[in-house]
Amino acid sequence: MGKKKILIVDDELSFGQILKLNLEKTGKYKVKIETRGTHALDAARKFAPDVVLLDIVMPDLDGAAIACQMERDENLKSIPLVFLTAAVTEEDAAAQYDIIGGRPFIPKPVTTAELVDFIEKTLPKKE
Repeated sequence: MGKKKILIVDDELSFGQILKLNLEKTGKYKVKIETRGTHALDAARKFAPDVVLLDIVMPDLDGAAIACQMERDENLKSIPLVFLTAAVTEEDAAAQYDIIGGRPFIPKPVTTAELVDFIEKTLPKKE
């Protein structure tokens, strides 16, 4: 069984690099980072990820707009998307049942173990 592919879309390159390093160290994932929201859809088309971790607050195109564009794209709409954001606290997450705009989210900061657990719960189950 191959490694699952994760696309991280976050304007903070250093944060993305830390996530990439820690996720790839588990041996379960291949990770690509995209730091520009305007390039997120193209990156998703080319990389064909199993899941997208998407920041909400970015300077060029926010995560909500990217999520809407992915939802309208026939080739991307079935890819699970998880918001990964500092805009929401753990308390907010608990109050909203870990959902923003119908999408699951994880508040920053997050440990590698928490992120892996969340990713595994989000990935589609194989029949």
